[in-house]
Amino acid sequence: MSRYDEMNDLMDELRPDISKFYDKGNKAAGTRARKTLQNIKKKAQEIRLEIQDWKNSGKVDNI
Repeated sequence: MSRYDEMNDLMDELRPDISKFYDKGNKAAGTRARKTLQNIKKKAQEIRLEIQDWKNSGKVDNI
């Protein structure tokens, strides 16, 4: 699975909990949303580092 797909899956996982938290005041959904957001942050950092590695290694020029 590509990094982009992984990020989209996390965003899809986040949507219902965000809605439940803001629209219905569900505190447990807020906790789940924060956990998913933390996972999104970690995945974003992994992607950032991968992009930086590709850029520094010259692989970007070959795409």
